[in-house]
Amino acid sequence: MATPEEMMQSMIANMPEKTGRALEDWLVLAGQAPERKHGKIVAWLKGEHGLTHGYANLVATASLNPERLAPSSASGDADLVAAQYAGKDALRPIHDRLMEIARGLGDDVELAPKKTYVSLRRSKQFAIVQPSTKTRLDLGLNLGSVPADGRLEASGSFNSMVSHRIRLESLEAVDDAVAGWLRAAYEAS
Repeated sequence: MATPEEMMQSMIANMPEKTGRALEDWLVLAGQAPERKHGKIVAWLKGEHGLTHGYANLVATASLNPERLAPSSASGDADLVAAQYAGKDALRPIHDRLMEIARGLGDDVELAPKKTYVSLRRSKQFAIVQPSTKTRLDLGLNLGSVPADGRLEASGSFNSMVSHRIRLESLEAVDDAVAGWLRAAYEAS
C-alpha cells in the first residue's frame, strides 16, 4: 500500500506524461493565475488548462505551500490523523480498516487528512472519514441520488460535502456492505 507521500511523488513523476508538463512548469504557470487563493488556482488550472482536479490541487498546493512537497508532509498528515483520534483510541482501528479498503479501490485514491476528518478523493471527493464522537466514526459518501435505506442514511446536517452517512461504532460494522458503498462512491467519482 502506498503512503500519501508516495502517492504524491508518483503523481509528480507521472505529471509530464499525464499533463504534458513537469511540476516545475506548472508552478511557473500557477504563478500567473489571476488570484492567489487555492480554490481559485485549482479552478483556473482546471478551466483554462484542462488539468484534472487531483493534478490542479497538487499544483495549487505546491504553488502556495512548497513545504508540502517535503517529506515532512507525510508526518504532518499523520499528526492530523493522530489528533483526530486523541481520546478516541477505540475508533482508530475502524479508521485504519476504512483506509485499507480505500487504498484497495485503485491507484488514483488520494487520502487527504484535514483537521477534523480525512477526505478520500479521486477526480473529486467521494468520501470522508470523521470521528464524530468518542464512540462513533462517521463515513460520509457521495452517492448522489441513491436512496437512503437502513444504515445508509441521508447526510442531513452531518456534512454538506457528502450525500450519505454510515455511523460506525465497531470494527465489525465495517462489513461487505460498507465496502460496497465505499466502492460505489469511488466508482461514481
